[in-house]
Amino acid sequence: MPVTDHIRNKLSQVPHRPGVYLHKDRFGTVIYVGKARDLRKRVSQYFHPSRRMGWDLKFNALVDAIHDFDWHVVKNEPESLLLEGRLIKDFQPRFNIDFRDDKRFLLLKVNLNDPIPRFTLTRLRKDDGCVYFGPFAHSGSVRRALTMMRRKFHLRGCRPLTPGAADHKHCLYGNLKHCTAPCIGNVTRDEYLAQVRAGIEFLEGQTDELCAELEAEMKKAAVALEFEKAAQLRDALEDLRRTTLKTEKFERIPYKLPVAINPESDMRELGRVLGLPGPPARIEGYDISNISGTFMVASMVSFWHGRPDRSNYRRFRMKTVTEQNDFACMAETIRRRYSRLVREIRDGRTAARDDAGEGGEASPSELAGAVRDVSRAFKGAPAGALTDAAAPVVEELQAPWVPRPPSKPGLPDLILIDGGPGQLNAACAELALLGLSHIPVIGLAKENEEIYRPGVSDPLVLGLDNNAVKLLQRVRDESHRFANTYNAQLRLRKISESVLDEFSGIGDARKQALLRKFGSVQRLRRASVEEIAAIPGFGGRTAADLKAFLDARVEQQTAPDGR
Repeated sequence: MPVTDHIRNKLSQVPHRPGVYLHKDRFGTVIYVGKARDLRKRVSQYFHPSRRMGWDLKFNALVDAIHDFDWHVVKNEPESLLLEGRLIKDFQPRFNIDFRDDKRFLLLKVNLNDPIPRFTLTRLRKDDGCVYFGPFAHSGSVRRALTMMRRKFHLRGCRPLTPGAADHKHCLYGNLKHCTAPCIGNVTRDEYLAQVRAGIEFLEGQTDELCAELEAEMKKAAVALEFEKAAQLRDALEDLRRTTLKTEKFERIPYKLPVAINPESDMRELGRVLGLPGPPARIEGYDISNISGTFMVASMVSFWHGRPDRSNYRRFRMKTVTEQNDFACMAETIRRRYSRLVREIRDGRTAARDDAGEGGEASPSELAGAVRDVSRAFKGAPAGALTDAAAPVVEELQAPWVPRPPSKPGLPDLILIDGGPGQLNAACAELALLGLSHIPVIGLAKENEEIYRPGVSDPLVLGLDNNAVKLLQRVRDESHRFANTYNAQLRLRKISESVLDEFSGIGDARKQALLRKFGSVQRLRRASVEEIAAIPGFGGRTAADLKAFLDARVEQQTAPDGR
């Protein structure tokens, strides 16, 4: 494939710095992820004519499929390795082999609430109150550094959660004096916790003293011609530096198509093509989900500086719409969301609190006063000023700094509706009633990604390779996923309730116990009587009756005449 002008122009912009690059095909799909110490040199090699003369069929097929590429600059090689592994797991490129499995990089964790805390290795970060360090790109280095840390601070490395005197009798760490043996009372728990906290500070990077000590011993051994010992100390020093090296924590990218390495650039492009006063820092996207008019729900996702802001996601279950009508559902969603938001902004400005429930609507007098306050506050302000902390982005468009989302409620800079003119008009009508017509609103149709704007009959078609369209796709796809997930949860809950509630011998507590154990009614049907009877609160007779009830329901559903 000849090098296009687009590829040639992009190659000239790639920096001579370490980072990760992503090759994409003409559909925007990521087909290969790689890392490099020098991005410019590495990416340019793919388009050298001499490389195409080889017999590597896989390489030639990859180059033929490359239509575009992106890159992301990092600080050092370990960061590039971590980011490469994350992106390969997210996108599953067909030309990559390594990192495609579910294996993750090593983490170190310690639970200070344990009776005798210990540092352990894990590959999964959980919300369990533990202190985590990592991930670490070099597993061998972190294992050796952990051994060094245990010896320096006399920390235990045994497996029991609460070791006792019987465990200490055969404890190698205690016999070698590597551990202070708090399990038999050699030190108190508070004294041992001080040792553990010293280890935490060590992992946080307070290693200057130990590094200087190892370096001095290494030089001393080299002068004494003890080169093997000097080499061991050199390797230990390198392991220590690798383990305590600060690396950036990369956010998970929950998208398959297309990829965004520079969300700020996409945000600026979107503001330009839509003619907004500035980049839309806060984007809110809406979607409707229902199945034949049942379980009608809506979702609202919030993007801050081109990235998902999941703490501000919202979901709605329709209250006034009783039949399938996407336009009415969108109108109700917009009305409930922004009447509440206007009230929250008004209350924030007057330091008053409203005790209304989630999704409630303001009274006409309250709403009129709130709209006047908000409109007066934002009258004449550009779109980028409608949310706090957005002004620095308008003034310094190229700044890589991303401010934290504002803690106070604020109006979005752009509203994205999943759908065409019908859904868009329904949303605009509700915003007009609320006095919020100054907020930019657009609709995105799925077929050709046409962008519909209020008062403009012809849609805006930018092409699938446009960065602004890619950002809108990510917002739309995330709102679609969030709405479908909520719909599926309601359907599953209804199915579970409708089956188990018909069994008279079970209450809410035992029903919840069954669902916690088996996860679903389908798995409960496959369980034996003995497995059901093992659940607390069940006896053999109740378990047998429940099993017979579920089997009878299966026979009724599979009967040809439905009886």
